[in-house]
Amino acid sequence: MKRQTEIIRISILGIIVNILLVIFKGIVGFISGSIAIILDALNNLTDVLSSVITIIGAFLSNKRPNKKHPYGFGRIEYLTSVIIACIVLVAGITSFHESFNKIVKPTTATYSIASFIIIIVAVLTKYFLGHFVKGKGNELKSSSLVASGQDAINDAYISFSTLIGAILSYFCNISIEGYIGLLISLVILKAAFGILKSTIDDMIGVRTDSKITDELKNELKSYKEVQGVSDLIIHNYGPNKIIATAHIQVDDNMTAKEIHRLTRRMTMDIYEETGIIITIGIYASNDKNEYKDILNNIKKIIKDYKNILQLHGFYVDDEKKIISFDIIFSFDELKPEIAVQEIKSKLKELYPKYDFNIIIDSDFSD
Repeated sequence: MKRQTEIIRISILGIIVNILLVIFKGIVGFISGSIAIILDALNNLTDVLSSVITIIGAFLSNKRPNKKHPYGFGRIEYLTSVIIACIVLVAGITSFHESFNKIVKPTTATYSIASFIIIIVAVLTKYFLGHFVKGKGNELKSSSLVASGQDAINDAYISFSTLIGAILSYFCNISIEGYIGLLISLVILKAAFGILKSTIDDMIGVRTDSKITDELKNELKSYKEVQGVSDLIIHNYGPNKIIATAHIQVDDNMTAKEIHRLTRRMTMDIYEETGIIITIGIYASNDKNEYKDILNNIKKIIKDYKNILQLHGFYVDDEKKIISFDIIFSFDELKPEIAVQEIKSKLKELYPKYDFNIIIDSDFSD
Protein backbone atom coordinates (compact mmCIF):
# COMPACT_ATOMS: atom_id res chain seq x y z
CA MET A 1 0.00 0.00 0.00
CA LYS A 2 2.84 2.39 0.81
CA ARG A 3 4.35 1.79 -2.66
CA GLN A 4 1.01 2.47 -4.36
CA THR A 5 0.49 5.68 -2.34
CA GLU A 6 3.98 6.92 -3.24
CA ILE A 7 3.46 6.23 -6.97
CA ILE A 8 0.13 8.08 -6.91
CA ARG A 9 1.60 11.02 -4.99
CA ILE A 10 4.46 11.42 -7.47
CA SER A 11 2.07 11.06 -10.42
CA ILE A 12 -0.23 13.78 -9.04
CA LEU A 13 2.78 16.07 -8.65
CA GLY A 14 3.62 15.40 -12.31
CA ILE A 15 0.05 16.16 -13.37
CA ILE A 16 0.01 19.54 -11.56
CA VAL A 17 3.40 20.61 -12.93
CA ASN A 18 2.56 19.55 -16.49
CA ILE A 19 -0.86 21.23 -16.51
CA LEU A 20 0.80 24.51 -15.50
CA LEU A 21 3.43 24.06 -18.23
CA VAL A 22 0.77 23.26 -20.84
CA ILE A 23 -1.11 26.46 -19.95
CA PHE A 24 1.92 28.77 -19.96
CA LYS A 25 3.60 27.21 -23.03
CA GLY A 26 0.29 27.16 -24.90
CA ILE A 27 -0.23 30.88 -24.26
CA VAL A 28 3.34 31.72 -25.30
CA GLY A 29 3.11 29.48 -28.38
CA PHE A 30 -0.12 30.95 -29.69
CA ILE A 31 0.87 34.56 -28.96
CA SER A 32 4.30 34.19 -30.57
CA GLY A 33 3.12 31.91 -33.37
CA SER A 34 5.86 29.41 -32.52
CA ILE A 35 5.05 25.87 -33.71
CA ALA A 36 7.98 24.54 -31.63
CA ILE A 37 6.55 25.90 -28.37
CA ILE A 38 3.02 24.72 -29.25
CA LEU A 39 4.36 21.21 -29.91
CA ASP A 40 6.32 21.41 -26.67
CA ALA A 41 3.04 22.21 -24.87
CA LEU A 42 1.38 19.27 -26.65
CA ASN A 43 4.19 17.04 -25.45
CA ASN A 44 3.54 18.17 -21.87
CA LEU A 45 -0.13 17.36 -22.35
CA THR A 46 0.85 13.76 -23.15
CA ASP A 47 2.73 13.74 -19.83
CA VAL A 48 -0.51 14.65 -18.05
CA LEU A 49 -2.23 11.70 -19.69
CA SER A 50 0.76 9.47 -18.83
CA SER A 51 0.52 10.42 -15.14
CA VAL A 52 -3.23 9.77 -15.07
CA ILE A 53 -2.67 6.33 -16.64
CA THR A 54 0.10 5.63 -14.11
CA ILE A 55 -2.30 6.36 -11.25
CA ILE A 56 -4.96 4.07 -12.75
CA GLY A 57 -2.33 1.36 -13.23
CA ALA A 58 -1.13 1.71 -9.63
CA PHE A 59 -4.70 1.24 -8.34
CA LEU A 60 -5.40 -1.77 -10.55
CA SER A 61 -2.04 -3.49 -9.96
CA ASN A 62 -2.61 -3.36 -6.21
CA LYS A 63 -5.79 -5.45 -6.37
CA ARG A 64 -5.70 -8.56 -4.24
CA PRO A 65 -5.09 -11.88 -6.05
CA ASN A 66 -8.16 -13.99 -6.75
CA LYS A 67 -8.85 -17.54 -7.88
CA LYS A 68 -8.61 -16.64 -11.56
CA HIS A 69 -5.49 -14.46 -11.09
CA PRO A 70 -3.56 -16.12 -8.23
CA TYR A 71 -0.36 -14.23 -9.01
CA GLY A 72 -2.00 -10.83 -8.54
CA PHE A 73 -2.26 -7.92 -10.94
CA GLY A 74 1.26 -6.49 -10.77
CA ARG A 75 1.84 -6.89 -14.51
CA ILE A 76 -0.87 -4.31 -15.21
CA GLU A 77 1.90 -1.73 -14.71
CA TYR A 78 3.55 -3.09 -17.85
CA LEU A 79 0.32 -2.54 -19.77
CA THR A 80 0.09 1.05 -18.54
CA SER A 81 3.65 1.62 -19.77
CA VAL A 82 2.63 0.36 -23.21
CA ILE A 83 -0.35 2.75 -23.24
CA ILE A 84 1.94 5.63 -22.24
CA ALA A 85 4.35 4.69 -25.04
CA CYS A 86 1.49 4.69 -27.55
CA ILE A 87 0.34 8.15 -26.41
CA VAL A 88 3.89 9.46 -26.76
CA LEU A 89 4.12 7.78 -30.18
CA VAL A 90 0.96 9.55 -31.42
CA ALA A 91 2.31 12.86 -30.11
CA GLY A 92 5.58 12.26 -31.97
CA ILE A 93 3.84 11.48 -35.27
CA THR A 94 1.61 14.56 -34.91
CA SER A 95 4.62 16.73 -34.10
CA PHE A 96 6.51 15.41 -37.12
CA HIS A 97 3.58 16.17 -39.44
CA GLU A 98 3.07 19.72 -38.12
CA SER A 99 6.79 20.50 -38.17
CA PHE A 100 7.17 19.30 -41.74
CA ASN A 101 4.31 21.59 -42.78
CA LYS A 102 6.08 24.45 -41.01
CA ILE A 103 9.24 23.81 -43.03
CA VAL A 104 7.27 23.75 -46.29
CA LYS A 105 5.29 26.89 -45.37
CA PRO A 106 7.47 28.82 -42.89
CA THR A 107 6.14 31.73 -40.80
CA THR A 108 8.06 34.09 -38.52
CA ALA A 109 7.46 33.82 -34.77
CA THR A 110 7.59 36.84 -32.44
CA TYR A 111 8.88 36.52 -28.88
CA SER A 112 8.90 38.67 -25.76
CA ILE A 113 11.14 38.65 -22.68
CA ALA A 114 8.30 36.95 -20.79
CA SER A 115 8.39 34.14 -23.35
CA PHE A 116 12.07 33.53 -22.65
CA ILE A 117 11.50 33.46 -18.89
CA ILE A 118 8.67 30.93 -19.20
CA ILE A 119 10.72 28.65 -21.46
CA ILE A 120 13.76 28.80 -19.12
CA VAL A 121 11.57 27.97 -16.11
CA ALA A 122 10.04 25.10 -18.10
CA VAL A 123 13.47 23.66 -18.96
CA LEU A 124 14.65 23.68 -15.33
CA THR A 125 11.32 22.40 -13.98
CA LYS A 126 11.12 19.45 -16.36
CA TYR A 127 14.78 18.54 -15.93
CA PHE A 128 14.66 18.31 -12.14
CA LEU A 129 11.17 16.80 -12.10
CA GLY A 130 12.29 14.12 -14.56
CA HIS A 131 15.29 13.06 -12.48
CA PHE A 132 13.16 13.04 -9.32
CA VAL A 133 10.40 10.89 -10.88
CA LYS A 134 12.86 8.50 -12.58
CA GLY A 135 14.83 8.08 -9.34
CA LYS A 136 11.65 7.30 -7.44
CA GLY A 137 10.61 4.90 -10.20
CA ASN A 138 13.85 2.94 -9.84
CA GLU A 139 13.51 2.98 -6.07
CA LEU A 140 9.90 1.72 -6.19
CA LYS A 141 10.55 -0.60 -9.18
CA SER A 142 7.80 1.11 -11.16
CA SER A 143 8.33 0.92 -14.93
CA SER A 144 5.56 3.51 -15.42
CA LEU A 145 7.32 6.08 -13.22
CA VAL A 146 10.67 5.37 -14.85
CA ALA A 147 9.06 5.88 -18.27
CA SER A 148 7.39 9.12 -17.12
CA GLY A 149 10.64 10.38 -15.57
CA GLN A 150 12.69 9.69 -18.70
CA ASP A 151 10.00 11.38 -20.78
CA ALA A 152 10.22 14.48 -18.57
CA ILE A 153 14.02 14.60 -18.98
CA ASN A 154 13.57 14.38 -22.74
CA ASP A 155 11.05 17.21 -22.47
CA ALA A 156 13.67 19.37 -20.78
CA TYR A 157 16.01 18.90 -23.74
CA ILE A 158 13.13 19.61 -26.11
CA SER A 159 12.26 22.84 -24.27
CA PHE A 160 15.95 23.82 -24.37
CA SER A 161 15.96 23.39 -28.16
CA THR A 162 12.89 25.65 -28.42
CA LEU A 163 14.75 28.21 -26.30
CA ILE A 164 17.69 28.13 -28.72
CA GLY A 165 15.29 28.60 -31.62
CA ALA A 166 13.59 31.51 -29.88
CA ILE A 167 16.94 33.19 -29.17
CA LEU A 168 18.05 32.85 -32.79
CA SER A 169 14.72 34.22 -33.99
CA TYR A 170 14.72 37.14 -31.57
CA PHE A 171 18.34 38.26 -31.82
CA CYS A 172 19.44 37.05 -35.28
CA ASN A 173 16.14 37.03 -37.18
CA ILE A 174 16.78 33.40 -38.15
CA SER A 175 13.71 31.15 -38.28
CA ILE A 176 14.39 27.46 -37.61
CA GLU A 177 11.03 26.72 -35.96
CA GLY A 178 10.10 23.88 -38.30
CA TYR A 179 13.48 22.20 -37.99
CA ILE A 180 13.41 22.40 -34.20
CA GLY A 181 9.88 20.97 -34.25
CA LEU A 182 11.17 18.15 -36.46
CA LEU A 183 13.98 17.48 -33.98
CA ILE A 184 11.45 17.49 -31.13
CA SER A 185 9.26 14.98 -32.94
CA LEU A 186 12.22 12.65 -33.51
CA VAL A 187 13.16 12.81 -29.82
CA ILE A 188 9.55 12.04 -28.87
CA LEU A 189 9.40 9.11 -31.30
CA LYS A 190 12.71 7.72 -30.03
CA ALA A 191 11.46 7.92 -26.44
CA ALA A 192 8.21 6.18 -27.40
CA PHE A 193 9.97 3.28 -29.11
CA GLY A 194 12.42 3.02 -26.19
CA ILE A 195 9.61 2.76 -23.62
CA LEU A 196 7.72 0.30 -25.82
CA LYS A 197 10.74 -1.96 -26.35
CA SER A 198 11.70 -1.98 -22.67
CA THR A 199 8.17 -2.75 -21.51
CA ILE A 200 7.55 -5.46 -24.11
CA ASP A 201 10.84 -7.09 -23.06
CA ASP A 202 9.56 -7.15 -19.45
CA MET A 203 6.24 -8.62 -20.56
CA ILE A 204 7.88 -11.35 -22.66
CA GLY A 205 10.43 -12.09 -19.94
CA VAL A 206 14.09 -11.14 -20.05
CA ARG A 207 17.16 -12.63 -18.44
CA THR A 208 17.38 -11.64 -14.79
CA ASP A 209 20.17 -9.25 -13.89
CA SER A 210 23.24 -11.34 -12.95
CA LYS A 211 23.71 -9.18 -9.84
CA ILE A 212 20.38 -10.44 -8.49
CA THR A 213 20.98 -14.09 -9.40
CA ASP A 214 24.53 -14.00 -8.01
CA GLU A 215 23.32 -12.56 -4.70
CA LEU A 216 20.56 -15.16 -4.45
CA LYS A 217 22.89 -18.05 -5.28
CA ASN A 218 25.48 -16.83 -2.78
CA GLU A 219 22.78 -16.63 -0.14
CA LEU A 220 21.71 -20.22 -0.86
CA LYS A 221 25.32 -21.43 -0.83
CA SER A 222 25.97 -19.79 2.55
CA TYR A 223 24.27 -22.68 4.40
CA LYS A 224 26.87 -25.26 5.42
CA GLU A 225 24.72 -28.21 4.30
CA VAL A 226 24.50 -26.89 0.73
CA GLN A 227 27.15 -28.25 -1.67
CA GLY A 228 25.94 -26.42 -4.79
CA VAL A 229 23.10 -24.40 -6.34
CA SER A 230 21.62 -24.83 -9.82
CA ASP A 231 18.46 -24.37 -11.92
CA LEU A 232 17.74 -20.91 -10.48
CA ILE A 233 14.71 -19.49 -12.28
CA ILE A 234 13.08 -16.17 -11.37
CA HIS A 235 9.51 -15.36 -12.39
CA ASN A 236 8.35 -11.76 -12.29
CA TYR A 237 4.63 -11.13 -11.77
CA GLY A 238 5.02 -7.37 -11.48
CA PRO A 239 7.59 -5.09 -9.83
CA ASN A 240 6.53 -6.17 -6.35
CA LYS A 241 5.92 -9.92 -6.83
CA ILE A 242 8.86 -12.21 -7.55
CA ILE A 243 8.72 -15.99 -7.36
CA ALA A 244 11.84 -18.15 -7.73
CA THR A 245 12.76 -21.83 -7.91
CA ALA A 246 16.16 -23.45 -7.39
CA HIS A 247 17.83 -26.78 -6.72
CA ILE A 248 20.37 -27.27 -3.97
CA GLN A 249 22.77 -30.19 -3.74
CA VAL A 250 23.06 -31.91 -0.36
CA ASP A 251 24.63 -35.09 0.95
CA ASP A 252 22.46 -38.15 0.26
CA ASN A 253 22.73 -39.20 3.91
CA MET A 254 20.55 -36.31 5.08
CA THR A 255 17.18 -37.37 6.46
CA ALA A 256 13.83 -35.99 5.30
CA LYS A 257 13.52 -34.17 8.63
CA GLU A 258 16.93 -32.51 8.19
CA ILE A 259 16.14 -31.50 4.60
CA HIS A 260 12.77 -30.08 5.68
CA ARG A 261 14.37 -27.99 8.43
CA LEU A 262 17.05 -26.72 6.05
CA THR A 263 14.77 -25.75 3.15
CA ARG A 264 12.20 -24.20 5.49
CA ARG A 265 14.88 -22.05 7.10
CA MET A 266 16.25 -21.02 3.71
CA THR A 267 12.89 -20.02 2.24
CA MET A 268 11.97 -17.97 5.32
CA ASP A 269 15.37 -16.24 5.47
CA ILE A 270 15.28 -15.32 1.77
CA TYR A 271 11.72 -14.03 1.95
CA GLU A 272 12.49 -11.85 4.97
CA GLU A 273 15.66 -10.47 3.38
CA THR A 274 14.53 -10.00 -0.23
CA GLY A 275 10.75 -10.46 -0.42
CA ILE A 276 11.31 -13.27 -2.96
CA ILE A 277 9.12 -16.37 -2.58
CA ILE A 278 11.41 -19.29 -3.40
CA THR A 279 10.71 -23.00 -3.83
CA ILE A 280 13.74 -25.23 -3.27
CA GLY A 281 14.24 -28.64 -4.83
CA ILE A 282 16.86 -31.19 -3.80
CA TYR A 283 19.69 -32.97 -5.61
CA ALA A 284 21.26 -35.75 -3.54
CA SER A 285 25.04 -35.99 -3.86
CA ASN A 286 27.30 -39.04 -3.77
CA ASP A 287 30.15 -37.82 -5.96
CA LYS A 288 32.88 -37.45 -3.36
CA ASN A 289 34.10 -41.01 -2.88
CA GLU A 290 33.64 -44.16 -4.97
CA TYR A 291 31.85 -42.37 -7.83
CA LYS A 292 34.28 -39.48 -8.16
CA ASP A 293 36.09 -41.14 -11.10
CA ILE A 294 32.81 -41.53 -13.00
CA LEU A 295 32.07 -37.82 -12.58
CA ASN A 296 35.55 -36.87 -13.75
CA ASN A 297 35.20 -39.04 -16.86
CA ILE A 298 31.85 -37.43 -17.68
CA LYS A 299 33.45 -33.99 -17.35
CA LYS A 300 36.24 -35.04 -19.74
CA ILE A 301 33.71 -36.16 -22.35
CA ILE A 302 31.53 -33.03 -22.22
CA LYS A 303 34.65 -30.82 -22.50
CA ASP A 304 34.56 -31.47 -26.25
CA TYR A 305 31.16 -29.77 -26.54
CA LYS A 306 31.70 -26.00 -26.57
CA ASN A 307 28.00 -25.18 -26.03
CA ILE A 308 27.75 -27.06 -22.75
CA LEU A 309 27.88 -24.54 -19.93
CA GLN A 310 27.39 -26.67 -16.84
CA LEU A 311 26.86 -30.16 -15.45
CA HIS A 312 24.98 -30.64 -12.18
CA GLY A 313 22.70 -33.02 -10.29
CA PHE A 314 25.12 -35.94 -10.69
CA TYR A 315 24.00 -39.08 -8.86
CA VAL A 316 24.77 -42.78 -9.17
CA ASP A 317 21.99 -45.19 -8.20
CA ASP A 318 23.96 -48.40 -7.84
CA GLU A 319 20.88 -50.40 -6.90
CA LYS A 320 19.07 -49.61 -10.18
CA LYS A 321 22.29 -49.09 -12.15
CA ILE A 322 21.32 -45.58 -13.30
CA ILE A 323 23.64 -42.59 -13.57
CA SER A 324 21.75 -39.31 -13.78
CA PHE A 325 22.77 -35.69 -14.24
CA ASP A 326 21.62 -32.46 -15.90
CA ILE A 327 23.41 -30.51 -18.63
CA ILE A 328 22.93 -26.82 -19.36
CA PHE A 329 23.39 -25.90 -23.01
CA SER A 330 23.88 -22.36 -24.26
CA PHE A 331 21.24 -20.97 -26.63
CA ASP A 332 23.81 -21.33 -29.44
CA GLU A 333 23.30 -25.09 -29.39
CA LEU A 334 20.68 -25.85 -32.04
CA LYS A 335 20.50 -29.62 -31.55
CA PRO A 336 21.16 -30.46 -27.88
CA GLU A 337 19.31 -33.79 -28.19
CA ILE A 338 21.90 -35.06 -30.70
CA ALA A 339 24.75 -34.00 -28.42
CA VAL A 340 23.15 -35.83 -25.49
CA GLN A 341 22.79 -39.02 -27.52
CA GLU A 342 26.48 -38.83 -28.46
CA ILE A 343 27.45 -38.35 -24.80
CA LYS A 344 25.29 -41.31 -23.76
CA SER A 345 26.95 -43.53 -26.37
CA LYS A 346 30.44 -42.60 -25.19
CA LEU A 347 29.50 -43.18 -21.54
CA LYS A 348 27.88 -46.53 -22.35
CA GLU A 349 31.20 -47.73 -23.78
CA LEU A 350 32.92 -46.82 -20.51
CA TYR A 351 30.17 -48.09 -18.19
CA PRO A 352 28.14 -50.75 -20.02
CA LYS A 353 26.37 -51.91 -16.85
CA TYR A 354 24.71 -48.53 -16.34
CA ASP A 355 21.88 -46.65 -18.00
CA PHE A 356 22.10 -42.88 -18.27
CA ASN A 357 19.38 -40.40 -17.41
CA ILE A 358 20.44 -37.01 -18.79
CA ILE A 359 18.16 -33.98 -18.55
CA ILE A 360 18.65 -31.01 -20.89
CA ASP A 361 18.46 -27.68 -19.02
CA SER A 362 18.17 -24.16 -20.42
CA ASP A 363 20.48 -21.29 -19.57
CA PHE A 364 17.91 -19.30 -17.55
CA SER A 365 20.31 -17.43 -15.27
CA ASP A 366 24.02 -16.78 -14.82
